[in-house]
Amino acid sequence: MPKHVAIILDGNRRLAKRLVAQPWQGHAWGAKKVKELLKWVKETEIKYVTLYSFSVQNFKRPKKEFDYLMRLFEKEFSAITNPNHEAHKYKVRVRAIGRINLFPKKVQNAIAAAEAATKKYNKYFLNIAVAYGGQEEITDAMVKIAKKVATGLKLEQINEKMIKESLYTNGIPYPDLIIRTGGEKRLSNFLLWQSAYSELYFCEKMWPEFEKKDFLEAIGEFQARQRRFGR
Repeated sequence: MPKHVAIILDGNRRLAKRLVAQPWQGHAWGAKKVKELLKWVKETEIKYVTLYSFSVQNFKRPKKEFDYLMRLFEKEFSAITNPNHEAHKYKVRVRAIGRINLFPKKVQNAIAAAEAATKKYNKYFLNIAVAYGGQEEITDAMVKIAKKVATGLKLEQINEKMIKESLYTNGIPYPDLIIRTGGEKRLSNFLLWQSAYSELYFCEKMWPEFEKKDFLEAIGEFQARQRRFGR
């Protein structure tokens, strides 16, 4: 079984358009699907999951849709503080990765509360990539290292381990499998450093349509592949 599965949650808006609904309805369906995913993860004993939910570029979305998304994020992160939430039932540590400071203060506070409420758990780890971009993550890591150089770090001390520890995902393994829903076949600026040897799986279904059997099919294909890590 893969230890770490990352998923690009694509297709919310396109499904809403297909069903003649407003874009934000697709996002609501997508948020509901994430709760189902937590159950599948528990059943398969996959320890780490990273979900690509909102990119840095998504800040350019139309205002009405953006405002809805901000309310949705605030609601969903705040819900994690409820003792009856799935995160507590399954002992899931929740962490948001990305440029969280770009969000409205209410969303930042909701994220901080969710992280604080689950910080003691270590059975499962759910990383939610919001205000996220792979190039931006690497840039931020380079800035961290540059500050260390300015205070005495020698250039020959910079290595892959240091870069890994400077990324948002510090402390968790690189993803074994990256799943993308929605039919597109690209990474779209997701985990660019971490995905160097990840297996990729593309699903035609939009994220809200994604079912347990689709998840298990992706896992099954991963298990059938022979990973060489460049060797």
